[in-house]
Amino acid sequence: MEQITVNLKERSYPIYIGRNNLDLVGELMGKKGFKGKVACITNPTVGRLYGHRIISSLNKAGFETFRIDIPDGEEYKSLEWLSHIYDKLIEYKMERLSSIVALGGGVIGDIAGFAAATYLRGVPYIQVPTTLLAQVDSSVGGKTAVNHTMGKNLIGAFYQPKMVFIDVDVLKTLGDRDVKAGLAEVVKYGIIRDSKFFSFLEYNYRDVLGFGDGLIYSVKMSCAIKASIVEQDETEADLRAILNFGHTFGHAIETVTNYKELRHGEAVAIGMAAAARLSLKLGVCSKGVVEKIEGLISKIGFHVKLSAISCQLTASGLLKAMEIDKKVAGGKINFVMVEDIGKTAFRQIGSADFPLDLLEILN
Repeated sequence: MEQITVNLKERSYPIYIGRNNLDLVGELMGKKGFKGKVACITNPTVGRLYGHRIISSLNKAGFETFRIDIPDGEEYKSLEWLSHIYDKLIEYKMERLSSIVALGGGVIGDIAGFAAATYLRGVPYIQVPTTLLAQVDSSVGGKTAVNHTMGKNLIGAFYQPKMVFIDVDVLKTLGDRDVKAGLAEVVKYGIIRDSKFFSFLEYNYRDVLGFGDGLIYSVKMSCAIKASIVEQDETEADLRAILNFGHTFGHAIETVTNYKELRHGEAVAIGMAAAARLSLKLGVCSKGVVEKIEGLISKIGFHVKLSAISCQLTASGLLKAMEIDKKVAGGKINFVMVEDIGKTAFRQIGSADFPLDLLEILN
């Protein structure tokens, strides 16, 4: 296994990346000093595939283990299901030294992490992400949250895991669409931070999608880039906001479509292309930068324009969703712009002085 460390002084933690290594989770937790009971939070789909391996590994290492299931889907990342998790943690008499293992994609990681952050004012938790999106993005950095009917991730906390454990072989049980959707976040890291990594993806995206050696490299690079950003700005005071590239548009699209039309990565792909076009319109980047971004997104198989999806969205509806996004400050939307591949800039734009028709930017 390869290892990356997120350096946050006394709250530093390792990210383990390998193949067919799920059975080592319990052993590594034991070596890292975890004790007592463990609640494995997952969903029925992931639980059926991998729950027995995780629980067997934990039991073998001497942990008393419980499994808590929540339904599979973004709509279940809610206060209602968070309350269900609390009920089960109390029922199992989980204590301050007890741990939570988040086994699943971003929904499980976010809600289990928030439960860990708030139950008994904080218990240790471990991320075991099972989607590419979660492996390269949501499992690293300590953002935990649930959704509100008015917007995504509006209720949450910064709370770092004690360990992230990545087995890329679990991705083989995902559908092609889900694997591909995760690659959008991988592309994002190249756009915002590393032009050489972007070039690598231009030439090797097929190998990544085909579970070749490029996949391990891409996961490692993505985690390393995110770790370096989190180390400098843990709570998104300034630099960490570059990780939101494409997400202001993407989250708005998800909100107004009730999270049902597109995968998160698919919405972010459209959002990144829109952010690049907005950057061009504002004179922040050249046309060539937009063409490179749209070119890679298209080659992977994503749509780059909202008009390509079959749903009727209005500019006012999208703008309303963006106005209540957690990235709004002083009534202005904080957009992450791209100056060049690997270089970003910020622009704050109020809804009253938005420079162009929103649907024109998205289409």
